[in-house]
Amino acid sequence: MSKRRCAVSLPHWLGTVLWALTVGLVHSSAHAQSADLVLCDRIAADPADPDKPANVKGTNEIAPADIATAIKFCRVASAASRRALYQLGRAYAANQQIAEAVAAYRRAADKGSTSAMVELGVLLATGSGVAKDEAQARRLFERAAEAGNPRGVTNLAALSGDAPSDPARARALLSRAAATDSAEAQYQLGLMMAEGVGGPQDDVAARALFEKAAAQGHPGALERMGAFAQSGRGGPQDRTAAKAYYEKGAALGNEEARAALKRAECPIVIKDKRGNFVTNLCW
Repeated sequence: MSKRRCAVSLPHWLGTVLWALTVGLVHSSAHAQSADLVLCDRIAADPADPDKPANVKGTNEIAPADIATAIKFCRVASAASRRALYQLGRAYAANQQIAEAVAAYRRAADKGSTSAMVELGVLLATGSGVAKDEAQARRLFERAAEAGNPRGVTNLAALSGDAPSDPARARALLSRAAATDSAEAQYQLGLMMAEGVGGPQDDVAARALFEKAAAQGHPGALERMGAFAQSGRGGPQDRTAAKAYYEKGAALGNEEARAALKRAECPIVIKDKRGNFVTNLCW
C-alpha cells in the first residue's frame, strides 16, 4: 500500500518541479530582457526623449567606445520597447550606419516615439543618408509637436525660417509640452515669453520657466537664469545666484554661460584709443 502511494505521488511531484522550472525560466527571460533595456538606457538614452524614465540621465552623444555595446543591447531590447528602438537608431547613427538608423527611426515613429519622429524628420529635411523630403519632414515634426515634443515645435520653426510660421500655435504647443515638465519646452517657451513672440511679453513667467528648466540641468536655461538674476529681470536681482547659474551652465558646456561668467569675474574692460577691446581686468 505504501509503495502504491509513492507511485501515485511521483507524477504530481514531477509536475510541480517542472512548473517551478518553467516559471523560473520565464522569470529569467523577462529579467534578461529588462537587463538589456537597462544597459541600452544607460549608454544610449536621449536626455530630451519624453519616453525616457526620470531616473535615467541619458547622454547627448553616445560615446564611441559604447556604440557597439549600445547596438547589441538596444537591438535585443527593441523587440519590446519603442524607446530602445529609438535608441538603437541613435546608436546606428553614431556608427554612421544611416540606412539602419532610418529604418529603426521609422519603426519607432510608427510605434509612437516622438523623438524618432524628430530625428527622422531631421534626416529627411536635410537629405542626410535619405532622399530629401521637406513635406514628409514637416508632417513628422507636426506629429511630434502635437504630441507635446518641444523639438518638434522648434524644428517646425526651423523649416519656416528664423521664426515659426504660426508663433501663436507654436507657443500653445510649447505650453502643453512645458506642462509635462519638459525642460526643453520650458526653456523654449521662456524664450518666446521673454521676447513676446506668439503672445504678450512676460518676464516674470519667462523667469519662472527658466528656473524650472534650470533646476533640471538645462544648460541654456541656466545661462538665461544667470542673465535674469544678474539684471533683476522678471524678479529680484541677485549677482551671487547669477554667478552660480553661470558656473553650472558653463560646466555643462554652454558657451554663453562661460562668456557671461568671464564678464562677471572680470567686469572692467580695457580698450585702445580707437575703442577696440584689449583685455578684461579681473577682481
